[in-house]
Amino acid sequence: MTKPKSNPFALIPFAIFILLFLGSGIITGDFYQMPVLVALFLAIIVALAMNRETDFQSKITQLTTGGGHPNIILMVVIFLLAGAFASVASGMGAVDSTVNLGLSYLPGGWMVVGLFVIGCFISISMGTSTGTVVALAPIGVGVAEQTDIGLALVMGAIVSGAMFGDNLSVISDTTIAAVRTQGTEMKEKFKANFFIVLPAALLTAIIFAVLTADASASLNENYTYNFIEILPYLGVLAFAVAGINVIFVLIGGIVFAGIVGLGLGKFSGMEFVNLVGEGFTNMQTLAMIAILLGGLVELIRSNGGIEFLLESVSKKVNTNRGGEFGIAGIVTAVNFSTANNTISIITAGPLAKQISDEYGIEGRRSASILDIFSSSVQGLIPYGGQILAVAGVAGLSPVAIVPFCLYPMLTVVAGILAILFKYPKFTLVKKSPRLNKVS
Repeated sequence: MTKPKSNPFALIPFAIFILLFLGSGIITGDFYQMPVLVALFLAIIVALAMNRETDFQSKITQLTTGGGHPNIILMVVIFLLAGAFASVASGMGAVDSTVNLGLSYLPGGWMVVGLFVIGCFISISMGTSTGTVVALAPIGVGVAEQTDIGLALVMGAIVSGAMFGDNLSVISDTTIAAVRTQGTEMKEKFKANFFIVLPAALLTAIIFAVLTADASASLNENYTYNFIEILPYLGVLAFAVAGINVIFVLIGGIVFAGIVGLGLGKFSGMEFVNLVGEGFTNMQTLAMIAILLGGLVELIRSNGGIEFLLESVSKKVNTNRGGEFGIAGIVTAVNFSTANNTISIITAGPLAKQISDEYGIEGRRSASILDIFSSSVQGLIPYGGQILAVAGVAGLSPVAIVPFCLYPMLTVVAGILAILFKYPKFTLVKKSPRLNKVS
């Protein structure tokens, strides 16, 4: 594949999308005024009108190639299956029983902290933030409905927990991409990451505990639950911990929830099929957003927009510490533009490797920086798959959830401090072929 020539104007369609999506909400005070799909389509039309050196049919091919990228289609399949599982589980009473079980044994103020910790545990075991948020979002909605805790805060806690594992799990695609592009070992990268993000995770749990300390259940009664109805969620958690592929986990969850629902007489066979269909329908818009955004990103890449970002950041690097900030800046810029942290790492990884070799940065260090900053950005952009997924289940504007995604915010701070103070100390700087100084 021929590398496109750097072109800052190629980013104009993306800027239009952001202005339409966020700008209209800021101006009107209502982020539902501008449908995301409309904003995306207008941006795509602008992208198709650019680059007169390429014929229109080739541009359409670029659009469909980007929208049909394996990672994008996998995300679409996960969204649809997640919607089906959430619909069937809710229809057979799993959500209500799970929430009532938690309310029976935990004070209201600990429910959100519990969701965050469970999210951390699932995501690090499952290796996917998207799979984690779609599994926990229905429970989060139930928690918010039966307590006086805001729904946006609950969803923010779920996204926060999900991004913890996306950054650390040894089976996460982002972690694998970071390790492979930087030529280091998984265990070394894990150690480098762990000591940076652990304080952020602990502080996140403390802040959520403080924010919800006075929370209480909205009903003064004993909460009834049927443990059998909770089994589908326990099954999903068990498969996740076992490291089973998320597709198998969700399909198994749908079948298990269907069997339990049919056995308890919660619905008939045709009602079960209709619940699956409703779940698919609920996620169709989200699936189309993922496909169109993938197509837009490919048009921008083909027109030289991503290359411009890579070159712009790398030109400002001239020291070891500057090299680390350069790696962080490159993957951050690319992630803002692609809304996919795996693709961002794969895109920025080769240049990050060059910077690492040139300025004496260890492979585990550069891999850690790539993963930390890409995962942080992914957990904060309102058009990213994780926030869109929970927003779809909760019926909220994605923008309303962002202020409560505390863990991604704190990992950005932790990452910056780690670069400034060369933390953790066991990550040593190797000799640079160009420099004799560290900073």
